[in-house]
Amino acid sequence: MTDNSPLIEAQQTFVDAVLLRALDTQTCPLLEALDRTLYANFNAPEDSPPYHRAIVEGFLVNTAETQSASEESPVSFRVTGNVQPGDESCPAVKAGEATETSTGSILPDGPFSIVRMWEAKREGDTVTITRPFPPRFFIEEQGCDIAKGSTVIEAGTVLQPDHLATLASMGVDKVEVSSRAKVSIFASGDEVVPHTAPLRPGSIRDCNSVQLSAAVTQAGGQAQPCGIMADDFDTFAAVIEEVLEESDMIVISGGTAVGGRDFVSDLIKEVGELIIDGVPMRSGRPLIMGIARGKPIIAVAGHPPEALRGFRLFGEPALRKLLGQKVEIATN
Repeated sequence: MTDNSPLIEAQQTFVDAVLLRALDTQTCPLLEALDRTLYANFNAPEDSPPYHRAIVEGFLVNTAETQSASEESPVSFRVTGNVQPGDESCPAVKAGEATETSTGSILPDGPFSIVRMWEAKREGDTVTITRPFPPRFFIEEQGCDIAKGSTVIEAGTVLQPDHLATLASMGVDKVEVSSRAKVSIFASGDEVVPHTAPLRPGSIRDCNSVQLSAAVTQAGGQAQPCGIMADDFDTFAAVIEEVLEESDMIVISGGTAVGGRDFVSDLIKEVGELIIDGVPMRSGRPLIMGIARGKPIIAVAGHPPEALRGFRLFGEPALRKLLGQKVEIATN
């Protein structure tokens, strides 16, 4: 059985070094907010439902007047009005009276109950019942689903269709979300050529930039492919310094050992702080991570399957933390 503890320890160490919710906030129209990350807790501006309402069709009566009803001693009420969905108020219910209700119609507070249609016998304007009913029977109370001021959606939530429906039900048209993280992606190596280029002996097409860009997009980031860097330390370091100005994260594939030196490890030390210098696991040595100007740098293997796995293990959690999402450590 494989011991994942060194991997988990490395992941946690790196995630702990990444700043939480480090990105700016952005106002996003509700219809464009799917899969965006909510920046701060959304607290309900109103109750839901916003008023007491009927959840069945029936007759609204005074609860106390039903308590003596039985098969032997039925109780009758005179139907004096009705209330429909969309009505702004419910007619007053006086002693001995009933108001016909429809599902979703507004109802008053107070000692009332709804007698369901099939539990009452109606003859003209009179309804008769043969059993008592409990208080507020089949009445949905104002705020029973969501109370005004309560946290409805927590910060860091990746908004899904049901979240958008909840926001819409509260009259929300715009929502504050984390800006998309700008992730600059480099492939490295003298042997690497663009994926559209013809192969020459000893060359390798760059497929990592494509797959890592897709993985970044899938994780909620904005991929910025920066091309292929040759194994020239000073040039690469200068480019990284420049790109850091406009990036929230940098991902590098390949180039972990060039010319007998730990190329990427030294590169990260040159521009920032080295946090993880390899992980003692199968195919783990190329996993190298650091922080520069508060921004994560993730270096993964050049071999495409390991490059993607490395991003899933380290890049994705770092990206999620930048966005303010809850980060769960995965080992595969």
